[in-house]
Amino acid sequence: MGTRRSEKPVVVRKIVRWVRSRTIKEKVILGGISGIILFIFLMFFVENYYHFFLPSRAAHAVGLLILLFKLHVSKTCAGLSVKSQELTAIYLAARLACTVIFQRDIHIFLDFVTLGATLWVIYMMRVKLKSTYLKELDNMPLHYVLVPCAIAAILAHPKGHFSLIIRFLWPFSMAVEAISVLPQLRLIQNAKVILPFRHFIY
Repeated sequence: MGTRRSEKPVVVRKIVRWVRSRTIKEKVILGGISGIILFIFLMFFVENYYHFFLPSRAAHAVGLLILLFKLHVSKTCAGLSVKSQELTAIYLAARLACTVIFQRDIHIFLDFVTLGATLWVIYMMRVKLKSTYLKELDNMPLHYVLVPCAIAAILAHPKGHFSLIIRFLWPFSMAVEAISVLPQLRLIQNAKVILPFRHFIY
């Protein structure tokens, strides 16, 4: 029994070492395969996905609060896309417009906290830390994201007894949320650098 316990960390270290020795392309492929396996596992073994929403929204809110702390301490927003933050604010506002009407739970509170933190991040980047914002690299026009999302929401809006605006806003918020990271990825591509996680939390 003691032998098994001592062997386990060695196996984990070997796996980590093997993954680190792979090329970027191989790591991307491994990540994709892992994501597909996880998706299949969730599809077949998890019946109620509702319980995943609360931890994910709580993690998002906490992550933004940590980002705010980082901005206040470091006094720089270099490497961060304000357009991704603006897209985050847009989808959160759209989602809140839908849910605040018929829900009164912890999800609404977390979305309000996240929206407030996101707006504060945008303010910090646009006003307080404007001199450190890499505007020329954060050059993806927002309509490249918003227009396709609006078209998708019009085509795929769910049926139901809710108003037409609600039935549009809900799929629109989900579509924008799914691709709100694109401006951040574009900025990273333009900068030709990826900052380590410990250096800048996003």
